Amino acid sequence: MFQMLGVFAEFERAMIVERVKAGLSRARSQGKRLGRRPVSTDVVERIREQLNTGAGMSSYLGRGRTRRTTIITDREINRELHPGQRGR
Repeated sequence: MFQMLGVFAEFERAMIVERVKAGLSRARSQGKRLGRRPVSTDVVERIREQLNTGAGMSSYLGRGRTRRTTIITDREINRELHPGQRGR
């Protein structure tokens, strides 16, 4: 009995995954942008100005609504923080 319930649950999960993948591919084919919105250029400029004054990342984070991961993952800012390092 429990084995039959497991089979049905597995089948339903496979159907859900298939529908999600179909929806994502349809959205891509329509040219819709998926994922998180990029950080605006004015925020990037403010972060750069703050970091160029010699202040650390934590001093900027205390003021604004920008998260630490935004600064770390933004490639342009990260290149300025770690010049010469690859893969960041």
